Amino acid sequence: VFLLQIVHILNMTSAKIVSFLLNPEESLHSLQMRIEFETGISTGNQELLLETGICLDPRKPASQCVIDGVRGWDSYMVYLFDKSKTVYDGPFASRSLSDCVNYIVQDSKIQLPISQLRKVWAEAVHYVIGLKEDYSRLFQGQRAAMLSLLRYNANLIKMKNNMVSASQQLKAKLEFFHQSIRLDLERYSDQMAYGISSEKMLKAWKEMEEKASQCAQAEDIGYLDEQIMALHTEIVELQKSPYARRQGEVMESLEQRAIDLYKQLKTRPPDHAYSDSTDMVKIIVQTVQSQDRVLKELFGHLSKLLGCKQKIIDLLPEIEVALNNIKEADNSVMQMQGKRQREIWHLLKIACTQSSSRSLVSSSLDGTASAPTPTWLPQSSSGNVPHPLSSIAALEDGENFVHVIEENLNYLELFSSILQEVRQEQNSSMMVS
Repeated sequence: VFLLQIVHILNMTSAKIVSFLLNPEESLHSLQMRIEFETGISTGNQELLLETGICLDPRKPASQCVIDGVRGWDSYMVYLFDKSKTVYDGPFASRSLSDCVNYIVQDSKIQLPISQLRKVWAEAVHYVIGLKEDYSRLFQGQRAAMLSLLRYNANLIKMKNNMVSASQQLKAKLEFFHQSIRLDLERYSDQMAYGISSEKMLKAWKEMEEKASQCAQAEDIGYLDEQIMALHTEIVELQKSPYARRQGEVMESLEQRAIDLYKQLKTRPPDHAYSDSTDMVKIIVQTVQSQDRVLKELFGHLSKLLGCKQKIIDLLPEIEVALNNIKEADNSVMQMQGKRQREIWHLLKIACTQSSSRSLVSSSLDGTASAPTPTWLPQSSSGNVPHPLSSIAALEDGENFVHVIEENLNYLELFSSILQEVRQEQNSSMMVS
């Protein structure tokens, strides 16, 4: 059996309550459409908060706003805010007077029979209590807004910490990159005269250094950090503000005075005596004035809370962009570092190949000084064997290294064959002698 569930929505923009009977399994969007019809606030601009400051989840049914257990008619209160507004300034008129209470307010000195006065004063006490409760509910709405702001602020701090951490890591990687590329460029320059050179690679390394300097712009998050710290200070001040605490003491005192006055009237015998309502009307007027004052303070404070919340909402995408920029710069630096290291190892491989080839050439030429040159050995105009790495001197393009290595490996095989042939000839000569 489905139990009837009623949700009460306190519209914080008008200080009025609208109530809805929830249908079984009704979606939150369906409830929001009904709220839009009653309040004029579009579903896209509605923010529905529980008293804990938690925003209703659009993926869950509307019944999520009904708290288990019975705590009174207003135990299922949900606070409605208009996201298109950050300033809530009223005017918020006090609840209307009943005809009989309005009658004594218009003329507090009018004499009424005690029996009739009891009924009028009972309604007057109910009115004073109602004013205090109206304020209490609106204060709960402000409290929900504060808790919601603190949730947003916690998320902001988390994102800010991630951003700062990522920025520091990028800064450290950039410092390492700059130091290592400077050392590489120095060592590269030292060996150019007798080693391997590639103008294209050298140019690429210098471009990497410039690009790394540009990546440093991504680590500059000072402007965002300043905004976040200023906002954090503002939120702390709002938490410390006296308006962040209930200001209903005066209204509670007036409420108690009205109850005591009514109790005194009840003790009087219902004879033919008459009395005026001067004291009760004075309490009513003071309560209305007190409510006007505290509501003005409450909504002024609420507007500041909502203003801070909007600043956080505006800042979050900026932090997201900064984080993405830092990650992209980080990836770029790591790719450049990896590329340069691969090129260094490529150079090392060529240098080792060149050294081995020279050793083999020297050994083979020494061993065949008196032997005839094989007919398949490449000839030159001078009759000398060309240096197997003669193309290195003309190498200017780092991309030709692979081709050079393959050429060197072919020469290695060639000279290995020569060396073996020479040894065989030497062995044959020794056997003949």
